[in-house]
Formats: sequence, C-alpha cells, structure tokens
Amino acid sequence: MVDWSGGNDRGPTPKKDAIWVCAARDGVTDAPIYLRNRQLAEKWIRAFLAEEVDAGHRVLAGFDFAFGYPDGFGKALTGSDDPFAVWDWFAQRVKDAPDANNRFDLAGEINAMFPGIGPFWGNGRRHDIPHLPRKGSAREGHGLPEKRAAEAQAKGAFPVWQLAGAGAVGSQVIMGLPVLARLRAEFRDALRVWPFEPLDASIAIVEIWPSLIAKAVTATMPEGQIKDAHQVALLAQTLSRLPATQLAAMLDIPYTAEGSILGLGHVSLLEETAMAPAAPRPLKNDCFAMPQGAHWTPVDDALEHLRSQLRPVTGIENLPIAQVAGRFLAGDVEAARAHPPAPNAAVDGYGFAGPAAEGMQRMPLITGRAAAGAPFSGAVPEGRAIRILTGANLPEGVDTVILQEDVTATPSEIAFQGPLKKGANARKAGEDMVAGQTILTSGRRLSPADLGTMAAAGIGSVAVRQCLRVGVLSTGDELQDPGMPADAGQIYDANRPMLSALIKHWDYTLVDLGRAPDDQTKLRAVLDQRAADCDVILSSGGASAGDEDHISTLLEGTGSFALWRIAVKPGRPLALGLWNNTPVFGLPGNPVAAMVCALIFARPALRVLAGGGWTEPQSYQLPAAFSKSKKAGRREYLRARITDGEVEIFTSEGSGRISGLSWATGLVALNDPAQNIKPGDPVTYIPFYSFEP
Repeated sequence: MVDWSGGNDRGPTPKKDAIWVCAARDGVTDAPIYLRNRQLAEKWIRAFLAEEVDAGHRVLAGFDFAFGYPDGFGKALTGSDDPFAVWDWFAQRVKDAPDANNRFDLAGEINAMFPGIGPFWGNGRRHDIPHLPRKGSAREGHGLPEKRAAEAQAKGAFPVWQLAGAGAVGSQVIMGLPVLARLRAEFRDALRVWPFEPLDASIAIVEIWPSLIAKAVTATMPEGQIKDAHQVALLAQTLSRLPATQLAAMLDIPYTAEGSILGLGHVSLLEETAMAPAAPRPLKNDCFAMPQGAHWTPVDDALEHLRSQLRPVTGIENLPIAQVAGRFLAGDVEAARAHPPAPNAAVDGYGFAGPAAEGMQRMPLITGRAAAGAPFSGAVPEGRAIRILTGANLPEGVDTVILQEDVTATPSEIAFQGPLKKGANARKAGEDMVAGQTILTSGRRLSPADLGTMAAAGIGSVAVRQCLRVGVLSTGDELQDPGMPADAGQIYDANRPMLSALIKHWDYTLVDLGRAPDDQTKLRAVLDQRAADCDVILSSGGASAGDEDHISTLLEGTGSFALWRIAVKPGRPLALGLWNNTPVFGLPGNPVAAMVCALIFARPALRVLAGGGWTEPQSYQLPAAFSKSKKAGRREYLRARITDGEVEIFTSEGSGRISGLSWATGLVALNDPAQNIKPGDPVTYIPFYSFEP
C-alpha cells in the first residue's frame, strides 16, 4: 500500500504528508518505509515489484490517489474515453524533480482548454498562474462534474480538482499518474489495472483510500506514530488478511472509466478485519503423528518431528516499541531511516576538509559551531575549520574531525601536528544501518537492545505475536495442594507450581487450570471449559497407557492422539494431541521427568507455537567428576552442577528425588550409544540458564 504525495522532497527525517509504503503478507506487515520524494519512491516500487514477480508471487499494489477523472474530462483532454490515454498525456507533460515540479502550471494549461473557469483550482504558488484560480468558488462554466461516482459514495472524499489546501488530492493525481503509466509500460505483461482491465497477471494495481478505515486507524494508532505510516500498514495488513472470496467480491465491479476505490460498499468488513486480532491457522489434526517405525523414538527424531510439524498459534498485533520487549516479531523489520541519518562527528573537536599534511598545521576558525541537534547551516571554506561537538552533523565542506585534546586553539585559529587522514573521527551516514535495510527478522524474541536498534532506525511500532497463553494442569487423585493437610495416601502437587513458574520465567501468560481428579468426566469438563482460554496446555500425570491415564484416553478420542514412547531417561511417555484445536502436551507425572521433558521437548515447541524460531540450548564440554556405565539405546539426562571446573552429578538418579533439581545447576546429556565414563572424560553439560524461551 502506498500513501502518495504531490509535494516536493520532504527531507531525510520521516514526516507526515509524505510518501509512505508498507507491504504485508498473510496479515503480517513489514515496517512502513518513508520515501522522501517521488523519484526514490518510484525506484523502490519498481524494484519491489520486480523482485516479487521474479519470486513467482502475486501482488496487490494500492495507491491512494484517483486513477481517473469525472466523466467527460478524458474525452475533452485527449479525444478518447480511455483512462490510459489520460495517464499517458500526463506522463508526457509532467516535469518532476525532487525540489520542483510543474503541476500548477500544467493545471492552468488544462483549464485553458475548457470553457469558463476551471475545473482545477488551488494555486499553491505565490505568483498568479494564468487560468488557475486560488479558490474553488471562483470557478464557473467549465462543464464537468465536481466529483467522480467514487467520491460521491465515499463520505468525506475530496474532489480531484483541488490542488492545494487542507485535504487536497488533486496534486497527488497529477504527480502520480505518470508514475503508474511508467510502471504499466515496464511491467506490461505482468501488470493489470483495476477496474480497467481483467486481473489476470501477477500484479494488480488498485486505487485505495485509507480513510475508508479511519475509525480503525484512530483506534489502533500507537502514540507517537505518524498517521500516514500507520494507515498504510493497517490497510496492507487488513487486505492481506481477507479470504480470497471476500477480496474477490470487493474487486468484482463493472468497468468504469472514472476508476473506483477498492472497498467501497465493504467498509464494515474492512473495519472489523482491521480491528480484529489476526487469527492464526489451526494445527493439522495429525501434527503429532509419528511415522511408523521403531517402538522407541530417539530424542533427536522426536525433536525434529516437533520442529517440522508445529507453527505459530498466536495472533498478531501492532504495538509501540516500548511495549514489545520479550515478544516475538511477526515480520521482518526494516529501518525507516539511516543510522546515523547524516555524516557526523565521533568526538568533540574541530572539523575541516581532510587530509592534513605532516608537521605543524594552522587553520583559521570560522564563526559558529556545530552541535548535536543544532547543526551549522552554512558551508566551511577549504582551509578553514569549525568547532564541532560529538554527534553533530558535519557541515558542508567538512569530512574530517580532530580531537580537541590534540589541538591548541585560540578564538581565531587552531594549531595541531599532522598528519591526519581524511575522514578521521567522522561517522558516515548509514554506516550502522541504511533506510530499507532489514535489521531484525521475523521470529526474533525482542530484547532491550533490539528496542534501542529499532528506535535508532526510526521505528515507532512493530507487528508482534500476541503472548502465548499456556495452561498448566495437574491430574491425579493422590495430589493435594501444598500447605493443605494430606494423609498417608496423598502427595503434594509439585508439578503445577514448578511448571507454572517455568512458564512465567519464559515470559508466557500462565493460565492456571488447577488440579483434576482421575475422573474422565471431570477432566473432560475442565478441558472443554478452559481450552479456549489457552493457546497450548501442559498437563502432568495420566500420560501413559494405564487404567488411570485419563489424559491419554481422552486425547485418543479426538483423532489427533499420539503416545510417544521416547528413548529418554527420565521420561519415556509423552501424550500429545489437540483438544478443540488447542495442542496438549501430556508430561509424565513424576516431577523430575516432568521438568526434564518440559525443558527438552516443551520449551522449543512452545517457542515455535509462540511465533519464535526453533532453538537449541547452549551446551559445553567439561570434564566429568564422576564414573558411570551407561547402556545403549536411550538418551539420559542427569542432574548436575559444576564444582572446581568439573561436572558432578546428583547422588541418586531416581526420578522421584525432586530435591536433586534444586541441587543442580544444569543437566548432563549422555547420548544414545553405550558409554563408560571415567573421571576426567569430557561430557556434555547444559546449564539451566540455556533453557530460555
């Protein structure tokens, strides 16, 4: 989506009433891009379309200016009712440079072709222009309708005749149609224009009006965001979310030489789509089905299966960058401006045109100085210097800075010992980031440093995944809440507080599902009532194939059940399935096995479901401080900690000894083959802090 401008170059700093472009795919937007003039915008759009066509993609490209004029204008101007004849007429006559164009003069020349006064008005120049009145009320007798049918239907839309003043769109049309004419010529075989042509090619060019979704723009715009940037991002996101049938209905209108605005008659649908959280696609019903094969599944095979089958289940929202720490990016982020935006000084000192020769150098000082936020507006003559402070833009004529500590200065001159190479102590524009550069990629978990990077690149808000809601459920008649009286046949529920704390540590939203007894009817009721509150559920207990393993039994009835017998110690059974499209991970009831399986299997799976990429925990090779003989056939994880640079393991490998988790600072992973470990042998140690989200 493109928010166009009929004015001159707007400078390097992103501004309103400028050109803004934003692309979206499947409801995920890239960062809006600021383009300071039409020349840069046309170059960017041409390159974008070429890249998408080469990739075999289809593109709906919307421009927010009229593609045609009211009935009768084209015939009078070109002798034809073909709207493309009007495009070509303007393309041949518009003269456009970053700092000047001839739109007002051209409008006056067109007015001279019509009887009376008009139809164009709004002379934005200081001097009078023949045949172009400054006020619309001065027009008369030109014989053309005031509005197209589209403007008459779109409440609040301005007519195409007004060239200057609040709400004027006429200049955008005159300066935009030549660009479309050139794009149409360049992409002749791949581009079609709506509603003038059948949309049977890779690129569909359509007319848009972001104010159709003005309510949604106002309701969702982050504080401090530039409206033009936000509205193209929101409209791009909205249109890319629409099902094909709904978009086709919007495009299905009769041919009209006046052109039309996409979405007229469908405003309610657009507003609802713009305001609604992005709905993720549900997981496939067989996503957990392990391929037929060995009775016991190796750990690496189980992990690879999760990695290949899972995808994000969270929605998407646009938030100010101040609110997105810890969230996962829903799309790539591109720099809105260069950083630094202009060449600047890296130190306090004096600036001049380098290099400086060897030996004593003397330079006269000019009056004034350059400081950060207070640039010097003039030029520095060759052979002279200017006082400059750290972060200040280099004035014209300056490319080198010498440290103030290396200078002897008087009010009128500086002296220093050379040589000094050209460009010393000066930063180049964009040496860190350039506008349009991808600076962060989709799926990244945003850190405080990332927020600083985005802020420096002019990014005010980004599309992120909504926070993953993780339900934690314990099952078993034998369980009692900690702190409550318990008889000899009961044990305290250690899993739920342990797993709940783990979920909160991973920065997901905890949904405490409580405890459920060994009763299928009651357990079913809990799942039915609470599954909609969760994006994923972690249950513990009842995940094997015994009489009281009700999680497995219930999941088996969904048609999505998979009981994974994993060759791992501690652990083995994992029950997986979907309950009303919500994925359920049935962890072992033993606390040590539950924790290990949560770290090894649930942690990377939850990250993917939350919208992040699959990650492996960081491990280290360290010498063993223990002896162990391990049988072949399964992966073993031992509770361990480091003492004097060596890895020792907990005295008991019993999976019921939960205190070993508090004693340990990590795990030792012993691979599937048989091993005979002696003190000093290298072993793989995974610290608990490596199991981050």
